[in-house]
Amino acid sequence: MEFHELLRIDCAREVERIVSSIRQLVPREFRRKGAVVGLSGGIDSSVVAALCTRALGRDRVLGLFMPESESAEESLSLGRLLTDSLGIPSVSEEITPILAASGCYRRRDDAIRTIVPEYGPGYRCKLVLPDLIGADRYALYSVVLQSPRGETTKVRLSLDAYLVIVAASNFKQRTRTMLEYYYADALNFAVAGTPNRLEYELGFFVKGGDGAADFKPIAHLYKSQVYQLAEYLQIPEEIRRRPPTTDTYSLPQSQEEFYFSLPLADMDLCLYAKDKGMTSAELAAVSGLAVAEIERAWSTIDSKRRHATYLHKAPVTFAAE
Repeated sequence: MEFHELLRIDCAREVERIVSSIRQLVPREFRRKGAVVGLSGGIDSSVVAALCTRALGRDRVLGLFMPESESAEESLSLGRLLTDSLGIPSVSEEITPILAASGCYRRRDDAIRTIVPEYGPGYRCKLVLPDLIGADRYALYSVVLQSPRGETTKVRLSLDAYLVIVAASNFKQRTRTMLEYYYADALNFAVAGTPNRLEYELGFFVKGGDGAADFKPIAHLYKSQVYQLAEYLQIPEEIRRRPPTTDTYSLPQSQEEFYFSLPLADMDLCLYAKDKGMTSAELAAVSGLAVAEIERAWSTIDSKRRHATYLHKAPVTFAAE
């Protein structure tokens, strides 16, 4: 992933700072012996696992694979490549039976059939948003379907269908978190979360799912900065070359088309500029993005931050009289 010079960091210093914090947090404050990291074969979980390994030692980090029937084939193989390179133990839990028993696939498919009645066995699907850059339109979700014959169609979703599809799909993240905490409890470990700054601030996580963790060591880093750490930490090149994916639906799906609506490097830069108080004209002068595109991106950031407010809220308790 390419990154702008504005986002360059001192990787050696940042790694040492994060590693020192993990060493303070896990054994001293949490009084836990190590960390469980759910591994997806992606860049974020790989960097988190590498940081935990540096901080706690190889025998105190467990890599947890949780594939299901719709996972990308390379997710497990890339995850194993990482654990082999780090020399950490790993466990694989096939979660398809749990998801089937909970109705994850059935509930999602029933919702799709309210829009496309012929949808059924042999079909594949994903949800997509329109591109943000170069488009002036409302960001409404569509479902992309591939028939058993390989024919692809794209259909706009109703709000009700969209909500049910997402609610059913969230079983996947919540099931994985349940298993992470099982192993954390069994080993007296803590759960390491893997969101980067884009995901954490803009709400690209599931409440009670991948949003739940005991510590989140890269939630302050932009995606392009995570890639910089990945190179410094010598994460296998095959993982660093893999495009970021949701790995949630049966059709291949990028994070851009599912949630961010523009290339992650551009979203990084727009979020950074907004956080630093730059004007759209100042960012346009150094980024190659048009002022109108930047302002549209900032509007999207504001909207997603409003959505993330609920996701970040801790449970609310009420005072006694």
